[in-house]
Amino acid sequence: MIALAVLGLTVPVQLIACVFGFLARDPVAGTGMGLLAGTWAAVGLVTVQSPPGADSAALGVVLIAAGAAVVVPALAGRAKTVAATVMALSAVRFAVTGLAELTGASGWQSAAGWIGVLLAVVSWYAALGFELEAQNTGGVPLWRRGSAATAMDGNAAAQFTELAREPGVRRQL
Repeated sequence: MIALAVLGLTVPVQLIACVFGFLARDPVAGTGMGLLAGTWAAVGLVTVQSPPGADSAALGVVLIAAGAAVVVPALAGRAKTVAATVMALSAVRFAVTGLAELTGASGWQSAAGWIGVLLAVVSWYAALGFELEAQNTGGVPLWRRGSAATAMDGNAAAQFTELAREPGVRRQL
């Protein structure tokens, strides 16, 4: 049943976030959410078709590869400290869960579970912070740096100084 919940809720929501990330010209968010959606779809599909408690070497390989891939948006999004931390923890969680799937060792399974708990707490903090930020009510610190901080705190002129150099913006018509 959990696999169906992941396929029915998590995957579509993350796919929508992926699309909106790219539409907002944020390739870090778009790529990260797309990788998470695809990975959770793979986990859900394998889990639905496997007997309860079964390990899957193929899923282990997919999870390790996904963990390596999710490192890219985590590193690229360092200016958004909290979001990058969520991505980095997701990468670690996928890799450790992949090792648990490959080895079947209870130590890796326990480690993956505890990393999942930490990831849930950090993700909750991030969601709370982003929601409060969207309402302009202050709230919890998100430790944005560089252009990410300028996008939230800078004036309009500061936010648009680099717009002409972004990919997809023509120099001349």
